[in-house]
Amino acid sequence: MNNNPALSYQDVMARKNRIMKQAVGIDYDQFEQEGIAFDYEAMMKKAGYSLEEVRAIQEETNVGKTPLLELHNLTRLVRCHAEPGKGARIFIKDEACNPSGSFKARRASLSCYQAQKHGYKGVISATSGNYGAAVASQSAMRGLNCIVVQELFDSQDLSQPEIMEKGRACEAYGAEVVQLSVGPELFYKFLILLEETCYFNASLYTPFGIAGIETLGSELADQVRREVGKDPTAVLITHAGGGNVTGTARGLKKGGCDHTEVVGISVDLSGLHMASDRDFNRKSFTTGHTGFGVPFATWPDRADVPRNAARPLRYLDRYYTVTQGEVFYVTELLAQLEGLERGPAGNTSLAGAFAVAREMDREDVLVVQETEYTGAGKHPSPQLTFAGKMGITIKRGNPEDSVPGQSIIIPESPGQIKVKKVDLDNLKKSYLKKAAQEKGKEKLSPLEIEYLAAELKTSTGWIEDHYGKGEN
Repeated sequence: MNNNPALSYQDVMARKNRIMKQAVGIDYDQFEQEGIAFDYEAMMKKAGYSLEEVRAIQEETNVGKTPLLELHNLTRLVRCHAEPGKGARIFIKDEACNPSGSFKARRASLSCYQAQKHGYKGVISATSGNYGAAVASQSAMRGLNCIVVQELFDSQDLSQPEIMEKGRACEAYGAEVVQLSVGPELFYKFLILLEETCYFNASLYTPFGIAGIETLGSELADQVRREVGKDPTAVLITHAGGGNVTGTARGLKKGGCDHTEVVGISVDLSGLHMASDRDFNRKSFTTGHTGFGVPFATWPDRADVPRNAARPLRYLDRYYTVTQGEVFYVTELLAQLEGLERGPAGNTSLAGAFAVAREMDREDVLVVQETEYTGAGKHPSPQLTFAGKMGITIKRGNPEDSVPGQSIIIPESPGQIKVKKVDLDNLKKSYLKKAAQEKGKEKLSPLEIEYLAAELKTSTGWIEDHYGKGEN
């Protein structure tokens, strides 16, 4: 227990906006409008860099320009399980070729550049995932100190192999890794470190983090056009906190892909609570799952900045879930059919792609927009071994019968890989219910209605019909 009153949990939380303003260099108050409305595009412009400038910044540290690969063997396999004339061509953007092995290098590149440009001595990131390694890698190239705050253990001091591997990667790049147990301690410790060090907050959710991903979407658009002579029909994106969806979709728009569908894919971990000590290690994925994807979609501003730049409901056209067993199965398919050994996050959207491509026409082009590196703790084998030790049943069978936190069922054949549709309207209604709770039950102003219509990619009439009547 901390005996310094200034460092009590309540006092630190009360100072969070001041701490964040110092650590990010953005006064978020300037974007506030009326009631729940704020000027999202003005906030995004605050990053201060054009797409061309971001590309040049990323080239300095060898980020981007990753290859687009056509998965010929997987496409053939899809067509074996599709109706005649069905089975889209599947491409994958090999983001594992970035310096730290994932698309998160794009996200970290601009934050670390901004920190160096404005004289910060170091950067801090709160993450248990690939982003920590990306920030550590980019800060090393920029000559900055780096601290990664990682939620690692449950109350029994147990940790998933995947999280341990990511912590090892952060340390390999020279970062100091502060490892904590699951719970509210993470954000509290993060704020204290920001205040004590005066380092830059390399948050996942600032305009810098999202602008860095926009190059991925625009790059992908250019590559597909060169390869097949047309825009991608659909781009599948692993959805967790929303930054991947937001940045890629914005980049596709800037690249002129106005009719490309943006499809989110998450692992179904419904029923598991990410802040629960019991549930923390009963999941076999640390990101790309509904434990982040649903709450961050229905209320983005639960982030570590006053206004989150990752706002997925502005961009999603469709949203599906897959099971853990299907992702493990597709990870093996990618390795054994295409000779590409890659990590679990990108393979979440690849599992979705296998099912979605089966329903699309053969001339359609489907792109999985990322891969990630793999390592000792990120392979299916150690993750499944750990799951077994946690009492999770692991077997072959029909993945539809799996229960998150209780069983992982590996498909017996590729034809069993399916997607489950998430009703976007229900997510939007949940957003509106939360907005009504934040605002009270008062009538919305015309400006707030317009804001919400853009925020939820819908009409002003739909907002008026559903405001205050959302579902959980």
